[in-house]
Amino acid sequence: MTLVTTPAVATAKVVSLAGELAGGYCSRLLADAGAQVLRVEDPAGDPLRRWSHSGAVDSNGALFKFLAAGSSSAVVTDPAELTETLRAADVIVWSPHSDIARSLPPNALRAINPRAVVTAITNFGLTGPWVDRPATDLTLQAMSGGPGQRGAPERAPLIAGGRLSEWTAGMFAAVHTAAALFGGGAELLDVSILESLILTTTVHPVSWFTIAGRPMRPIRARNLPDVHPTKDGYVGFMVVTGQQWLDFCSLIDRSDWMDDPQLGIMANRFVRRHELMDAIDAWSAEHTTAEILELADLLRVPAANVGTGATIPQLAHLVERRAFETNASGDFVQPGVPWRIHGQPARPRGEAPELGAHGLPLWSGGELRPKRDKSFAGVRVADFTANWAGPIVGHLLAMLGAEVIHVEGGKRPDAIRSNTCKPMSDPDWPEFSGIFAGTNTGKRSVTVDMGTEDGRALAKRLIGTCDVVIENYSPHVMESWGLGWDEVHAINPRAVMVRMPAYGLDGPWRDRGGYAQTMEMTSGMAWSTGWPDSTPEIPNGPCDPIAGSHATLALILALEHALAAGEGVLVEAPMISAALSVAANVVIEHSAYGVDCVRSGNRSNSSAPQGIYPTSEVDRVGLGDRRWVGLSVTDDDGWRALCGLLDRPDWTDWSEAERRAHHDEIDAAIAAWTSILTVDAVVEAMMQRRIPVGEVILGHLVPELDQLEHRRFFEQVQHPKTGVNTHAGMPVRWSSIPGPVQVGPAPMLGEHDDEVWLGQVGVTEGDYRRLREAGVIGRSDIKALVW
Repeated sequence: MTLVTTPAVATAKVVSLAGELAGGYCSRLLADAGAQVLRVEDPAGDPLRRWSHSGAVDSNGALFKFLAAGSSSAVVTDPAELTETLRAADVIVWSPHSDIARSLPPNALRAINPRAVVTAITNFGLTGPWVDRPATDLTLQAMSGGPGQRGAPERAPLIAGGRLSEWTAGMFAAVHTAAALFGGGAELLDVSILESLILTTTVHPVSWFTIAGRPMRPIRARNLPDVHPTKDGYVGFMVVTGQQWLDFCSLIDRSDWMDDPQLGIMANRFVRRHELMDAIDAWSAEHTTAEILELADLLRVPAANVGTGATIPQLAHLVERRAFETNASGDFVQPGVPWRIHGQPARPRGEAPELGAHGLPLWSGGELRPKRDKSFAGVRVADFTANWAGPIVGHLLAMLGAEVIHVEGGKRPDAIRSNTCKPMSDPDWPEFSGIFAGTNTGKRSVTVDMGTEDGRALAKRLIGTCDVVIENYSPHVMESWGLGWDEVHAINPRAVMVRMPAYGLDGPWRDRGGYAQTMEMTSGMAWSTGWPDSTPEIPNGPCDPIAGSHATLALILALEHALAAGEGVLVEAPMISAALSVAANVVIEHSAYGVDCVRSGNRSNSSAPQGIYPTSEVDRVGLGDRRWVGLSVTDDDGWRALCGLLDRPDWTDWSEAERRAHHDEIDAAIAAWTSILTVDAVVEAMMQRRIPVGEVILGHLVPELDQLEHRRFFEQVQHPKTGVNTHAGMPVRWSSIPGPVQVGPAPMLGEHDDEVWLGQVGVTEGDYRRLREAGVIGRSDIKALVW
């Protein structure tokens, strides 16, 4: 790596004009990275100060104390008071949540400080026809494609609980802010909450659709097995492969299910869901959660506790790893920093500031850094990752200039390639996975058999030429190949290594495999998702991009350290730590107030009524479902307007509390009204009255949304096997990247063997031929998982 840099993220001065949760989480992550954060507030303060899930607080609530820990606070009414501090800032985080923020829009902030990174977080982005469209977490989720594939078809589509849209937007804002600082600053980052959700709650359905010509998951469905009751709570499973299904059948003593080959495929199990779920529920209810998990571990069936606010901090693995800490106020426990940079001691977060506790100007001066065309140009990455979470790290790096080499087995390629729309009898099946294609654009692919001594020797030579090594296997895998941190550091002392095991590098669950879904079960995400009268439900996937994004932020910090110190460093970024961070409020609310963030279906504790309702139109894929719309009433004006549409003048004067008390009755009236109208008619009526609304979009149809077309969020890429495919870009528009962000298609398996092994690594032609003939390099007897 030829770059020269001084720490930018770890020493950044951040002015936050962004209120509410998204801005708060962005600032939380930047502060955990070492930045100094000044929160600029109106005299009334950030609304999050007065918010809790249960309404149990009227000032400086626990969630605010977690997000604002260690920051400063200044009350500002005149923008001129802030000018000197803004000129000294390295980062300005903005959202239109306060009078002072609205008086200083992003372009004005850039004029005041052209060298800063200005990170603007809005519902739909700073440009386009929907800039001023009202929205809520529910309507944004509806339009993202997530609820269109979540839940059982017998009920309405289901949103993920816990204000997921804001957490994920804050996460992406922090990652891209760090990347922009690493590249020299002087950037406007335009963060769209809707686009953040699309990349978090759906698994590249548009990529799949343009490759396969059919939707990946055309109907709403729950996994099977899923979450099931036990004697003392709930237990969850994530059975993906055919072998895992056979092991699960053995676990619950159903050998008759083993004999039915159709049940090895999850989609077939869902068709028989009532029969199978009843049988699994009956079995699980006879055992404790601990008993089931012990048996599952023995049989290597992926399983997890379904954590609650009370139980999560008590899980033995999390206790041993000190995953939680006491807030500086002493009032509650909170998740710790979601990554570890080994050799760097953790810094205490400190207390949250009282409103207006600090005077201005807080800082003066400011450092101008060299600006690069793309932040990671000149960085070379050995990408030993698989599935979805791990490859996300290298994907962003590739779009921002890095040279990323995806290392796969010629016999056992990246497992996500097995999620293909081609039969395994077709030799091109590895190239027809929409998930692989959507997550790996712009990378190169090499093959090497890591089960051989020659293969491991090749991998070590590759690592010697790289600046970064990324992997997301169980810890024992890399170590069995002789590629643990000590070995990698000995091979290449200047390389950064990012390890992303499910549960961390130590602790009782160290070698337990994990999926996004098991993280959602353990972390509390499942506990806060679902219907009140049914079992918890997993959001089904967002923990993969959540894990990948948090690992990317930690990697940027480690790169800064390596460049400044001239020596590499180990980053540990477990999936569970990222999940606990985004689901923080489940534990915080219980610890601070003794209240469970229990599931409430599609309802909200800040909007009433709110829900997802049927229309008169049938679904667009012809499977017998309805088209649905989600809407939220956020204030009294919206409520009165809705009463007019429903022809219920007698309800007009109901308070929010009364609306909650009559929610069932109101839902029935709304559903009766929407069910005789088209989607367009419902949306138009709501939009005219400024009531947040959105159709529940099927994931593969999301590109049709006017706002996304305007922002060119989806881009077309030519692939040598699959033709012209459509892939999602980044949920953040960079002012320095006005055109497409995709730099090339996803690589074909082993497509770059010649140029990497012969050219970059320097294998001789004779050795290369020998290694190919021996099957160490190249495709041979290729095997796949069954999805």
